[in-house]
Amino acid sequence: MLENLHVKNLALIEEEDISFLDGLHILSGETGAGKSIILGALHMALGAKVDKEMLRDGNQEALVEAVFRITGEEQRKALEALDVSVYDDEVILTRKITENRSVAKINGETVPAQRMKEVGDIFLDIYGQHEHQSLSNKRKHLELLDEYAKGEVQSLKEELKSAYTIYTAKKKEWEDAGLDTTDRNREIAFLEHEIAEITGANLQPAEDDALEQQYRLLSNNKRIMESLGSAYRETGSGGATDEIGRAIRELHQVAEYDEMLQGLLSQLNDVDGLLSDFNRELSQYMSDAEFDAEQFASIEMRLNEINRLKDKYGASVEEIMDTLATKQERLEQLKGYEQYLENLSRECAAAEEHLDKCCVQVSFLRQKYAQDLTARVREALQDLNFLDVVFEMEFRRLDGYTQNGFDDAEFMICLNPGEPMRPLKDVASGGEMSRIMLALKTVLAENDAIDTLIFDEIDAGISGRTAQAVSEKLSLVAKNHQVICITHLPQIAAMADQHYLIEKEVIGGNTISSIQALSYHDSVKELARMLGGSTITQAVLDNAKEMKDMAGSFKNHE
Repeated sequence: MLENLHVKNLALIEEEDISFLDGLHILSGETGAGKSIILGALHMALGAKVDKEMLRDGNQEALVEAVFRITGEEQRKALEALDVSVYDDEVILTRKITENRSVAKINGETVPAQRMKEVGDIFLDIYGQHEHQSLSNKRKHLELLDEYAKGEVQSLKEELKSAYTIYTAKKKEWEDAGLDTTDRNREIAFLEHEIAEITGANLQPAEDDALEQQYRLLSNNKRIMESLGSAYRETGSGGATDEIGRAIRELHQVAEYDEMLQGLLSQLNDVDGLLSDFNRELSQYMSDAEFDAEQFASIEMRLNEINRLKDKYGASVEEIMDTLATKQERLEQLKGYEQYLENLSRECAAAEEHLDKCCVQVSFLRQKYAQDLTARVREALQDLNFLDVVFEMEFRRLDGYTQNGFDDAEFMICLNPGEPMRPLKDVASGGEMSRIMLALKTVLAENDAIDTLIFDEIDAGISGRTAQAVSEKLSLVAKNHQVICITHLPQIAAMADQHYLIEKEVIGGNTISSIQALSYHDSVKELARMLGGSTITQAVLDNAKEMKDMAGSFKNHE
C-alpha cells in the first residue's frame, strides 16, 4: 500500500509531502492546477523516463520518493524474487534527478530504473487517461485474460514459449535442409578440406598462449641479456659482493665489543649469502637463456599457422576446436543425408505435436477462465449503469502458431436488448470504454495481491447517473483496496474517504502548485466549486453538502 509520496523541485511543485491511508482518495482541483504532476511523480518513482523539462529549477536536484507498506506474504515473496531487501515491512523507491543524470534507489540501494518498475508493479496499478483506448486492440483482451488466469496459466505459457522456440528452430532447420546432390557433394568436399586443415594442425589446449610467451622472450632476448649482464656485474665480483665483503671484515673487527654490532654483522652475513645465491641463479638463468635462432624460427612458424586458423575458424584454440566439432557433426549429417532428413522430419513432427498440445492446454484454461472473467465483468458493468449488458469473449484459432499459442480472442459486447453481439471496439464510445476498463481493472484487482489502484480521470465522457454509478463502484472497490482517483466530477469526489485539493498560486512572481488534505467542510466547499464554477451560492453549498452526506450514507450501508 502507498503510504507517502514526497515531491521536490518538480514542475510547479516546490516541495510537497502527501500521506495516504486506506480507502478512496480523491485528488481534485482546477484544470492546470497540477493534478497530473502528482501522477507523473509517481511514474518517475516507478522508473519512468524523466524529461529534464520537468525540473522546476535546473540548478537544483529534483526528488521523488514513494513509500510502500507490505501487506501480504505474496508481496514479500515477489520482492525476494527480485532480490529486494525489506526492513520494517517498508519499501522506499527514490528517484533523484538533475539536468545531467538520474539516480534510482530502492531502500537506499542504487538500482536500474527497470527494477523500480518491477517493484512498483507489485504494489500498484496505474490506469491513465487514455488506457481505455488499448481495448480497441484485441491483443490487449488476451493479455487481460492471461493476467486474470495467471495463477494457473503462467507456468503453461512458459512451457508453451519453450516449445515454440524448439519448434521454430526445427522448422527452420528443415527449410534449410533442402540440398540437391551436387550442392551436397560440394559442401561435403569443402567440409572435409576444412576438417583436414584443422586436424592436421594437431592443436593443443592453450598452445597459443604458451607459444606467444616463448616468442616474447626470444624476440626480446638481446634486451633481456643486456639487462641481466648489467645486473650481474653490479651485484657480483667487483661490484656489490666485494663491497659487502669489505663491510663484513670491518664489522668483524669491532663486533666483539657490543652485542648489537654482532646482530648487525649477522644480518650482513645473511645479505651476503642471499646475494651469492642470487648471483648463482642469475648466472644459471643467463646460461639457459641463450638465443636459439632455430627454435625462434620454429615458434614463429607455428604461431603463424595457428593465427591463420584463428582468422578462419575462431579467436582461440578452444573456439577453433568447437568449430571443428560443428563441422564434423555437419559432415556426418551430409554423409548420412537420407537418415538425417528422416530423423529431422520426426523431430519436427514431435516438436509440432508438443507445441500443439501446449497450445490446446493453454486455450482450454483460457476459455475456462474467460467464462468466469466475463461473468464477473458483466456484474461490474451492471454496477456501472450498463443495465442490460451482455459481455462475452469469443475464441477463434489462428492459422499458425505463436509463442503465445494459437488463440485469436476478443471481447464481445451487446449494450441493448435485441442487438447482436459485436466486437468491443466497434460498439463502445470513449465514456463507455472508460467504464469497461474500470470494470476489468476492479475484477483483476480482486484476483491478485496489488493493494493500490490509481485512476486518472476515469470520469472521461460520463455524467449524471452514470457518474454516480462510477463513484459507488470506486467506493466498493476501496473497501478492499487503496484507491487514488483524479477527477473533475463532484459525484465521484463526494465519495472520498480522503479528499485532497490541488491548487496553484503566484508567489513572488513564481507559479507554485500545492496540495492539502481537506476537512469535511472544506471538501463541501470544493464540491460546491465543482458544481457551481466561479459563482458559489448558498443553494450550491447546500447541494454540495447534501451530495457529501448522501455519499456518506451510501458508504455506511455498503
